[in-house]
Parts: sequence; C-alpha cells; structure tokens
Amino acid sequence: MKRLARRKPGDLDDDRRRLYDSIVGGSRASGPQLFDLADSDGTLNGPFGPLLLQPALGAAVSALGEAVRYGTQLSGPERELAILAVAVHCRSDFEWYAHVRVARYVGLTEAQIDDLSNGRRVGGVSSREAAVLAISEALLSGEPVDDDQYAQVAGALDEVEVFEVACLVGYYRMLAGVMSVFAIGIPDNAERPPWG
Repeated sequence: MKRLARRKPGDLDDDRRRLYDSIVGGSRASGPQLFDLADSDGTLNGPFGPLLLQPALGAAVSALGEAVRYGTQLSGPERELAILAVAVHCRSDFEWYAHVRVARYVGLTEAQIDDLSNGRRVGGVSSREAAVLAISEALLSGEPVDDDQYAQVAGALDEVEVFEVACLVGYYRMLAGVMSVFAIGIPDNAERPPWG
C-alpha cells in the first residue's frame, strides 16, 4: 500500500517549494553526495518527502536536522556511531542505507559497522566514541538515564556534547518513526540493512 504521494518539484505550492529548495540546496547538498536526496524526477527521498506535508513543521524539522548534523562539536565518526545506533534500534532501513555510507566515508571500519549492526560492543573506538555510544544506547533503552550512566560519559564528553548527542538521537529516532509510518524504504538496488 502506497502511503505517501510522490511530490515532484513542479507540483509544489510556494511554501512547499521553498522548503524543497532549502533541502536540496542547503547544507545536505554540499560536499560529497553519498546518497541521493531526490530521485531523477526531483521527488525527495527518505524522510525529506514527508517534511513537505506540513511546510512550517517540516522547515523546523529540517533546520533541526541541519543543526544536529552540521552544527555540533561531535566528530563525524561520533555522529555516525549515534545515528547508526538509532538505525539499528529502530530498524530504520533508510537511516541505515544513507548513514552506513556516511560512516564509511568518515572512517568507521567494516568491523565497527558489523559490531553495531549485530548488537555487539563496538571495538576500536576512542573513549569519546564509546561515550557517545553509551549515552545513545541509554537513551534508546527507553529508561531514564541514571547517575551511573551519566558518570560513565561525563569524563569523556562535556555537558554541551552530551546535550548534542541527546538531540541527535532524538532527531533520528523521530525521523525513523516518520519513515515507519509512511513505509519509506530504500532503492531496490541498494545495500540491504542487516535486518532485512
């Protein structure tokens, strides 16, 4: 069952077109393109299509996404470890498809990616990366983060960085939920996630 209408750029009203242009022409479009933001007909891929449903809310979500991806103190590997942890936890095909590519680009090894995808402790990470994974896993557990869990990460990350990880995990968990509701998958020829 198709759950979301495909919206080509020429079919968009002014508010949706402004949002569309900000997505395909913003920070996400700069640098190497490791996955397609849009199909050949211009239809947005992944979580970006649903953002057009409600442009004011979609613009806020998009701005948050740019902030958590491009405006934090987290390194590329730290950020991608957290995003892939969310993808695995939520079984989010698109998040895995897109971010496993980014993870490889920023230097995560195949062994680290395999550890993540199979729920094993990720080897070969720095103390900061281990702290990012620890706080991500604590947040994904659904239980409150207790003092012991916080103390584990406080030595490696400062309070600003802990806040950044919490926002990053929350953002990607929200996107995973949106994509689940609308049954958004990955291209047929794409590398399959480990669960599917």
